[in-house]
Amino acid sequence: MPFTYDPLWKLLIDKKMSKEALREKIKTSSTTIAKMGRGDNVSLDVIDRICKELDCNIEDVLKHVKK
Repeated sequence: MPFTYDPLWKLLIDKKMSKEALREKIKTSSTTIAKMGRGDNVSLDVIDRICKELDCNIEDVLKHVKK
C-alpha cells in the first residue's frame, strides 16, 4: 500500500490513547482499526472522524510512501 498510518500511531502514543479508545470515540469497527494496522485503505469518512476527534490534520494521521 502506498500509505502508512504510522503518524497516527505515534500521535496516539503522544496523547496516551489506545487504539481501542480511538475506535470507541470515532464509532468504528475493530476491523477498520485492523485494516489501518495493516496499512490497508479506509474511507475518508473514517479519516475525517479521526482528524476531528484528535483535532489534527490529515498528515498527522497518514503518510504517502513512495515505492
